[in-house]
Amino acid sequence: MPGWGGLARLVTILSLLALPVATFAQEPVFNTPLVTGELSSPILTLESDRLYAESAFGRRVQQELEAMRTDLVSENERITAELTVEEQKLTDKRPGMDPAAFRALADAFDEKVQSFRTAQDDKAKTLDSFNEDARRVFIQAARSEIFAILQETGAALIVERRIVIVSADEVDITDTAIRRIDAAIGDGSDLIPPHP
Repeated sequence: MPGWGGLARLVTILSLLALPVATFAQEPVFNTPLVTGELSSPILTLESDRLYAESAFGRRVQQELEAMRTDLVSENERITAELTVEEQKLTDKRPGMDPAAFRALADAFDEKVQSFRTAQDDKAKTLDSFNEDARRVFIQAARSEIFAILQETGAALIVERRIVIVSADEVDITDTAIRRIDAAIGDGSDLIPPHP
């Protein structure tokens, strides 16, 4: 059994070992409860794809795009069916027609088909452009909220989570940012109206 001197040294050593733990437990991890956890970090992470997809803004845009793509597919199917019927009628006429006259009708039909394809491709590109434009508007609108989180947490940097090899969940601010952005801009109807 150690003497009083040895016991005093042991208590002193244990006290010193416990000091950093006690100090760490008493200090807030961040300057605000926006991000909580066991770690304090000058670097936060954010999943930008999830930020957009799970926000009210992103969900609204995706629903509109899905509806527009469904309409476009239905239109493609309807026009394709009409062109198929027209092509069959043209084929049925061929045996009793003058070759030059048939060639003129066939060329006109081919031109019609090509025009249809071009028009439908343009519509698909318009949908893609709408999606890209909406995402740019969202990023611009979200920037101030994300910057506010950076300032409030006292962090120095926010990085894209998918490019980070390993990180703690506690430093990810995606859910917090979604809530803040939803509260600030809602579904973004006043920023980018529904696509016609």
